[in-house]
Amino acid sequence: MSLLQVKKVSRFFGGLAAVKDVSFEIRKGEILGLIGPNGAGKTTLFNVVNGFYAPSRGEVLFKGERISGLKPHQICQRGMARTFQVVKPLQRMSVLDNVIASAFLRAKDRKHADEIALETLAFTGLTADRDVISKGLPLGKRKRLEIARALATQPKLLLLDESFAGLNPSELDESIGIIRKIKERGVTIMIIEHHMKVIMSISDRIVVLSYGEKLAEGTPAEIGRNPQVIEAYLGEAQSA
Repeated sequence: MSLLQVKKVSRFFGGLAAVKDVSFEIRKGEILGLIGPNGAGKTTLFNVVNGFYAPSRGEVLFKGERISGLKPHQICQRGMARTFQVVKPLQRMSVLDNVIASAFLRAKDRKHADEIALETLAFTGLTADRDVISKGLPLGKRKRLEIARALATQPKLLLLDESFAGLNPSELDESIGIIRKIKERGVTIMIIEHHMKVIMSISDRIVVLSYGEKLAEGTPAEIGRNPQVIEAYLGEAQSA
């Protein structure tokens, strides 16, 4: 069953096509990886899917409803949340208050928001940091807080934009574990990631973008042996 459908989506900036005629779908309960070289259009596509940009052409359907043209908060209310490549916590607020702020999207009252936030912190391993002012967190925990804030909105679809970038090996393992637990909860995930070992190990399917267009789509095994992908992206990563 398709949770998200991207249908011939293009996004132009002036005369430049950042994304051009891209189509794919995300099935309920899967992890879809989105990869491609820098400048391939991945984050632009995320921004179209969750309402930061309207598509110049094409449409996006979420749970069978056309969401193209809706604002990000309207799409979030419908059950889609995202993280950002550059993490943006509410810097002067505690870790707990950051998550409470997100929990109010669903919470009936403050008590309910507190319950959602505390459970989310426990789930993401941030309980011990609940009273820390968020700007004082190291990068790995700020990345995890970004995920916690998104999860507190209780999404059906979670968009993760380079949530593993800059993490050390132990932080990587912890974050991979969290992503797998999120999937076990029934949350569908779409993830942009440059860490090829990560994307290959957690994705059910992968979509590859190159110069704003869809280059390939398939299982990690299929993508790993696709000559066009190897030339456009994997080869670049291996030679870097």
